[in-house]
Amino acid sequence: MEITSVLLKPLLTEKTTLIKDEAQQVAFMVHTLANKLEIKQAVEKAFDVKVEAVNVVRRAPMNRERQGRVVGRKPGWKKAYVTLRQGDKIEFFEGV
Repeated sequence: MEITSVLLKPLLTEKTTLIKDEAQQVAFMVHTLANKLEIKQAVEKAFDVKVEAVNVVRRAPMNRERQGRVVGRKPGWKKAYVTLRQGDKIEFFEGV
């Protein structure tokens, strides 16, 4: 898989901003077929940092229901928590 297609977007929620400050971790939405090694290489190449560990979480597809009936389906997705080396950090909004 090409490195540019592995990282889809950074996840910026309350939880991810807390772990960014406390545990040196950053969260990304990643391609569903990407493995930990590909995610590590993509982050290191894109942001010029060293990655210590990658943890992956999969979100299962869910049914969309309206008034008790299934009217569609939400696709599943995958997110990765990337632990950075001490001293490295990724700033998504620099100078804002």
